[in-house]
Amino acid sequence: MDYQVIVVGGGHAGLEAAFASAHMGMKTLLVSINIKMMGNMPCNPSIGGSAKGIVVREIDALGGMMGIAADHHYLQMKMLNTGKGPGVQCLRAQQDKLEYPKFLQEATLNCKNLTVVEGIVNELIHDDNRVFGVKLIDGRSYTSEAVILSTGTYMESYIFRGHKKIQQGPDGEKPSLGLSPYLRKMGIETYRLKTGTPPRIKKDSIDFSKAKLEPGTKGHLAFSYTTKEFIPLEEQEPCYLIYTNQTTHNIIKEHLDETALYSGNIVGVGPRYCPSIESKIMTFKDKERHQLFLEPESRYTDSIYLQGFSTSMSEEVQELMVRSLPGFEHAVFLKYAYAIEYDAIKTTEYGPTLELKKWPGLYIAGQICGTSGYEEAAGLGLLAGINASLKILGKEPLILRRDQSYIGVMIDDLVTKGTEEPYRLLSSRAEFRLLLRHDNADLRLTDIGHQIGLISEDRYNYFLKKKQNIKEVCEILESTYLGKRKDVEEYIMSLGFNELKGGILASELLKRPGVEYSKLAKFIPELDKYDLDEQTIEEIEIIEKYEGYIVKQKRDAENHQKLEELKIPNDIDYTNMSGIRLEAREKLNKVRPLTVGQASRISGVNPSDISMLILNIKKILNHD
Repeated sequence: MDYQVIVVGGGHAGLEAAFASAHMGMKTLLVSINIKMMGNMPCNPSIGGSAKGIVVREIDALGGMMGIAADHHYLQMKMLNTGKGPGVQCLRAQQDKLEYPKFLQEATLNCKNLTVVEGIVNELIHDDNRVFGVKLIDGRSYTSEAVILSTGTYMESYIFRGHKKIQQGPDGEKPSLGLSPYLRKMGIETYRLKTGTPPRIKKDSIDFSKAKLEPGTKGHLAFSYTTKEFIPLEEQEPCYLIYTNQTTHNIIKEHLDETALYSGNIVGVGPRYCPSIESKIMTFKDKERHQLFLEPESRYTDSIYLQGFSTSMSEEVQELMVRSLPGFEHAVFLKYAYAIEYDAIKTTEYGPTLELKKWPGLYIAGQICGTSGYEEAAGLGLLAGINASLKILGKEPLILRRDQSYIGVMIDDLVTKGTEEPYRLLSSRAEFRLLLRHDNADLRLTDIGHQIGLISEDRYNYFLKKKQNIKEVCEILESTYLGKRKDVEEYIMSLGFNELKGGILASELLKRPGVEYSKLAKFIPELDKYDLDEQTIEEIEIIEKYEGYIVKQKRDAENHQKLEELKIPNDIDYTNMSGIRLEAREKLNKVRPLTVGQASRISGVNPSDISMLILNIKKILNHD
């Protein structure tokens, strides 16, 4: 074999997959269409957001690279949903479109065990049983023990603006041609998906006085648990907020037949949670305005990203639309918006390890899986790289649970429920989201990252010390009574509470709104020896303040886990299984769930089917 792992595609999924396998000791090859575009951000140059920001923290806790890259040279860092509970709070960073990929490219080209070549893969090398290499369009070929496809939005891709249709990849790059038809010859089912991007406008042509300033969030905020340097708020770049108006809406309605989406040119299904502006106008007809964010793309360019204004209108109509917006009357276009349509692989083709069911040795990651977003792609790439490496090493695969990570929620949703549109992670998809907070990703996943070899000994020892500190501090808070003390009384009453009638546990006091650990710790000498950073203090406050809710969710997760532990035999015959409805048998046969818990989440499989499934499994096990 030339290599142990070959990764096809240098986007966010491909880079994480390549880093993971190389860092786990695998001799790895990364094949990229254009090395200078590895880690590129063809759409919004931002990392994080609702649920997505937590995924980036999870990637970092497992030993991935996205969080580290996102913490370098960002333009603005913001904590979202601060007015809501900790289960939905998350980070979002406006990235520098030039610096972010530059950082990743340098890391890739200097990574031990990792070789990078330019080229387009159009065939796979395989026999009747497994995949073991790739062929490039120029005739080169490489063999391996595992192949990971992470082709993003490049496979048989077309760009659309109005009635114009060009065979092209994102950001004007070459498309990946030939691989998708080859996959179909191998019996792998594909389908068309669509996404898009807004126009970029010259900064000097915008009147920002008509927009509302949207600054970042003060504090030491970072995606990576290893980050120790932070960009002060006053040195961060501002973003702005404006709204569409009735004139904008009228222009869009008048030119609907000129958009690729409504003219019938596009057959792929677009992302429901990130629709084009024309889709928003037509879907929410009663809404008088839609918010748009003006976001800088780099410190070194004058390009402003018009977030929320994705469209596939012609260039002429785009100019009318944009110049109807407040402050954009004299807007100068640097890049016109477009829609892009591409091939992805059906979710029924792969399992929870991201290996294709019909083709051992072949893994997929990123938007080829049917997802949208850089963060979802990176999470899938990391798991594909890990699982390909673990299989080569003869070890058990890593399948993250729904109560363990958002990455686990995403993969389970994809392989169990499927998707007909680009899948996007949302906090509402996670039934245990209070357990999957942005602050505790390290407590959930760093042990796993260390076990599989992606977390160094130094970092792991630092983590263990932090974990021990949290445990000890919580024990002190939960065992320390604060009696009738004047300093405590004054602090409590300054927050609007009545004076204490008697002794109270420090942990109970911390549960009260507005009470801060840093203030409370001054009354407890035993806490003086603990030098805690902001992130650790945040974790302690959340653990104590939300203790009752967290305990309840943990109990629910443990009950849920009982079904997850009930494994289904690999060779089980659903077709002739008695007591289960025909529709359920067909769904079970198509998904081939690994556990009863996974089977219970398949659409079309009801509780009575699950009861009969459990009975049939017990019969099989007893018979054996």
